[in-house]
Amino acid sequence: MKAVSRIYMFLLFLFLYAPIFVLVIFSFNGSSTMSRSVWSGFSLRWYACLFQDQMLLVSLRNTLIIAVVASAVSTVLGTAAAIGINGLNKWARRVVMNVTNFPMMNPDIVTGVSLMLLFVAAAKFMGNLALGMVSLIFAHITFCLPYVILSIMPKLRQMDPNLAEAAEDLGCTPRQAFFHVVLPEIMPGVVTGLIMAFTLSIDDFVVSYFTSGTTQTLPIFIYSMTRKRVSPEINALSALLFGTILLLLIIINIRTSRESKRSETLQKEA
Repeated sequence: MKAVSRIYMFLLFLFLYAPIFVLVIFSFNGSSTMSRSVWSGFSLRWYACLFQDQMLLVSLRNTLIIAVVASAVSTVLGTAAAIGINGLNKWARRVVMNVTNFPMMNPDIVTGVSLMLLFVAAAKFMGNLALGMVSLIFAHITFCLPYVILSIMPKLRQMDPNLAEAAEDLGCTPRQAFFHVVLPEIMPGVVTGLIMAFTLSIDDFVVSYFTSGTTQTLPIFIYSMTRKRVSPEINALSALLFGTILLLLIIINIRTSRESKRSETLQKEA
């Protein structure tokens, strides 16, 4: 059974990651076509072209700005919301969590259209405001927030609810008890929520398409390219994004592993 399970896992990961590895390999292909059957030799041509395409770089810059701001804000709001939800009684917590989880089950096109209508209506009351960077950031915060809350809630349930009170009894202020006791305990969930929000924001197309106005994000730019001809620059860009996220995940996993080993050592010494 172990051999069968290992073969199954190998085939599963091969199915998931083989397309990405093919994309990374062909990002070094010197061919001018996107065809996977033509290999013209190793070349950094498309990486050089990538950093010369101003429209693509502007789209990438917009995407990164939106992802960083949206993930940071949604992480702060999600942490505060998760702590508040965790303090509710059983039935109130269930109701609030069901309402919180609803945007994750809602189709993206419904979320995108509803947010677009909301922003257009708000623009009429607030003046001649157009859809753009601000509306994109608010839209991304909206759909990232539930994922952050969902990532932090399990860590709050695992934490001893009396830790904060014990810290306050020992002389800590509520603020000190949160930053020195509660936050370190739930930090793995906070980091997971931050990474998930950042990844979802970079990847989003449907909601961004309806709330972007004249501002282009990377997924929208790639979609506009498919109407004509997709340049092999996309291979190079995708490879860089994949490598960046992979490196970030490796660093965070190493850090989390070290922290867990350190906490286990301290518990054994105690």
